[in-house]
Amino acid sequence: MTFQRACGLSELEEDTPKRVELDGTPVSLVHTEGEVFAINDICSHANVSLSEGEVDDCHIECWLHGSRFDLRSGKPDSLPATRPVPVYPVKIEGGSVFVDVRASLTQES
Repeated sequence: MTFQRACGLSELEEDTPKRVELDGTPVSLVHTEGEVFAINDICSHANVSLSEGEVDDCHIECWLHGSRFDLRSGKPDSLPATRPVPVYPVKIEGGSVFVDVRASLTQES
């Protein structure tokens, strides 16, 4: 795995997405329910930033049309989105958040 430092853990506010770019990949980092999740920042339905949406119950909601994506799997659980978005492995070391954007955890179903 190729983990890259994304930010300091202290830079993440609970339930508030933070957009970062790693190797040209836009990523939304979310600290919620005691974990940090990394999900591709682009909605699979409309080409808009998920980090501008709201977080609730381990989901992030697209601000434009209201599709909700599970932060653990990337799968949508509401329309109009029907395709998942990639989620990435995260590790925390020394107060920093590291993400591997080359290793998507998302599985198409």
